[in-house]
Amino acid sequence: MAMELGRRIMIIGSGGSGKSTLARQLGDKLALPVIHLDKEYWNAGWVEMPKEEWYEKQRKLMAEPAWIADGNFGGSLEIRLGRADVVIFLDYNRFVCLGSVVKRWLTSIGKTRADMADGCPEKMDLDFLKWVWQFPKGGRRTIIEKMERYPSVKVITIRNRRKLKRFLMKL
Repeated sequence: MAMELGRRIMIIGSGGSGKSTLARQLGDKLALPVIHLDKEYWNAGWVEMPKEEWYEKQRKLMAEPAWIADGNFGGSLEIRLGRADVVIFLDYNRFVCLGSVVKRWLTSIGKTRADMADGCPEKMDLDFLKWVWQFPKGGRRTIIEKMERYPSVKVITIRNRRKLKRFLMKL
């Protein structure tokens, strides 16, 4: 029996959890457009979009009838939660995520990933590593609190890659 996810799917989780990879896989499998929030947010040279412009851009993107959006952006999470049918929360161990971040960096040094804005080559810095390390105690808690405000949005929590594989097989 196939699982029904709806037409507006959010994918959230720590850096290195595989949000963008899952978004591409689901986009292919479900024939839905994929929105990589990092690609929409960052300007060349890792320049941030002004906050109000970013919120307005998300409102427009989320107004579409169907999408898969990957990325956290906790300050504007509720813009997406207000429109989502389902949230897939990749709630992985910090060591798994850190390992993935390091591997991604080593295999992509100097290159810009397909899910990232042009002019933003792969980088790793102490702030990002600290964010990934602290995610279970910081960002994770904030995300859960915000999701609880939207009880009509189905939340699918996946705690490891083996369970993710099983989840994908059920679709």
